[in-house]
Amino acid sequence: MSNETRRWAAAIRGSQRPAYLALADALAEDIQSGQLVAHQRLPTLRVLAAALGLNFSTVARGYAEAERRGLLDARAGSGTYVREVLRSGPVRRAPPGTLIDMTMNMPPEPDDAALLQRLREGLGWLASDREVHAWLRYQPFGGQIEDREAGAQWLRDLLPALEPSRVLICPGAQGALLGLFTLLARPGDHIACEAVTYPGIKGLAAQLGIRLVGLPADDAGLDPEAFAALCAADLPKALYLNPTFNNPTTAVMTPERRAAVCEIARRYNVPIIEDDPYIWLCARRPLPLAAMAPELCFYVTSFAKCLGAGLRIGYVVSPNARYTARLSAILRTTSVMAAPPMIRLATRWIEDGTVEAMTAAIRAESAARQALARRILRRASYRSRSEAFHLWLAVPEPWTRIEFALHLRAHGVGVVVSDTFTVSGKAPAAVRVCLGGEGDRLACQHSLEIIEDAIEQAPAITSKVM
Repeated sequence: MSNETRRWAAAIRGSQRPAYLALADALAEDIQSGQLVAHQRLPTLRVLAAALGLNFSTVARGYAEAERRGLLDARAGSGTYVREVLRSGPVRRAPPGTLIDMTMNMPPEPDDAALLQRLREGLGWLASDREVHAWLRYQPFGGQIEDREAGAQWLRDLLPALEPSRVLICPGAQGALLGLFTLLARPGDHIACEAVTYPGIKGLAAQLGIRLVGLPADDAGLDPEAFAALCAADLPKALYLNPTFNNPTTAVMTPERRAAVCEIARRYNVPIIEDDPYIWLCARRPLPLAAMAPELCFYVTSFAKCLGAGLRIGYVVSPNARYTARLSAILRTTSVMAAPPMIRLATRWIEDGTVEAMTAAIRAESAARQALARRILRRASYRSRSEAFHLWLAVPEPWTRIEFALHLRAHGVGVVVSDTFTVSGKAPAAVRVCLGGEGDRLACQHSLEIIEDAIEQAPAITSKVM
């Protein structure tokens, strides 16, 4: 037995995945690490099957899978050879028994040395600042004027006429949403939203005693007619929307529907909470509702999806100075202020172009992972966008969404069932799959392969009751 086949045999024995996938994984790792080189001929199917103690068809499936991934080239009458593959550095694998977490909707982490150095330099600049005490003092809520100006500068790509006086800096977008729900509604009131929506507002509404009314939506966004009907029958205190790369469905509200919703909101004087953290991923960004109806819209965004959630810096734009003052008082009560060091770091990264560079890198890596999904999830039905880092995956029969998620978790992949996002009506047969987070592209590929395997096979029907 050669050194290669010994490695592959050990990898197959140590894997919890089907043998043919474990073989393809082992081949991929050897190619990435340089232990298999371009144009190298591999053992024949029969020779390898005998060496590994596998049957012929399993090895054939493993080779076919590796060929599907673009790793091998099978030449009729000549054999199977390693293709020319661009190596991207050392392969990082999740240790056996760990979970590939595709539940938290975090952006992928670009592995670009120059970009990582820029981030380190920013953190180093913060640590080297001589005004240490300034970071430890209370600051004006909403940020110093220069920090609000930097936030307005960043947001002017979306809201061209924005004045810094309308911008408040918050400890993340979730804190801003808490303040807005508190400002616009009281216990027992209701706020309209999409029937399937960001789960963070479900928790806020429950905490505040506010009822959410879910309205129908599709890939073009919220149904304006349903919104108009609700306003005529039972006027909501506000409308919450996540209109761009909706979490979880990835829907992008069309310009026509944005305009129609703004017109209805004006007619009934309904404030709009536009939660828009994903818009920065769009190469061609849609016009926000806040640009169409600035007198009604509270615009909320943050760095969580275009730089990193750990910064905990968000921005909220109010319709006018009166609302800004009222919201500031509420947010000061609930959170006092955002951390001053993080505000200064955010300002620096806006001004020196780091935010823009990170956003572009995350957008590019998201597109690469979407390409993986298109290649691997051939049997799956899902909704997504080429620059988004999550999928809304339909769960095929005879799986139920709960069985499907439990099966994936048992195989090391975490996803989120639709019940988490459903406000009203029956939860759809779907799960949200995040392609980002701390896992690298290879981990993302492995998790997608596990999902594709689950779609291919029917659930095991077992019972402990006889």
